[in-house]
Amino acid sequence: MGLKKIRMELARNAEFPNGSSDHRYEITAPLTADGHLDAEAYKQHKTECRIVRFWPLEPIRQGLLIHTRKGWAFSYEKGDADDELLYKLDRHLFKPDEYVTVTEPDGDAYTFKVVEVS
Repeated sequence: MGLKKIRMELARNAEFPNGSSDHRYEITAPLTADGHLDAEAYKQHKTECRIVRFWPLEPIRQGLLIHTRKGWAFSYEKGDADDELLYKLDRHLFKPDEYVTVTEPDGDAYTFKVVEVS
């Protein structure tokens, strides 16, 4: 199972009516043939499942895609204080034009559009 690089950009919202390519995530993770996160392959490639967060006026953040009792999350440091939860990630398709919701540690939720999978 090869790892895929997934690029997600901020979808349209009140603040950004056209979305924002400046607010994005790049994820490295295993996917099934139909585009779902491959949980079995993830177990064998945990340390390779990386996340990079690009946000204007903030340093680029790098971390891991993790699976906890709360579900899937982006984690940048040990502990869960900075984890960004991913709503029902196991059900989402990672294909262009699909959407994923990311909830930040402060509870703000943002919807991102998958723009590229390679």
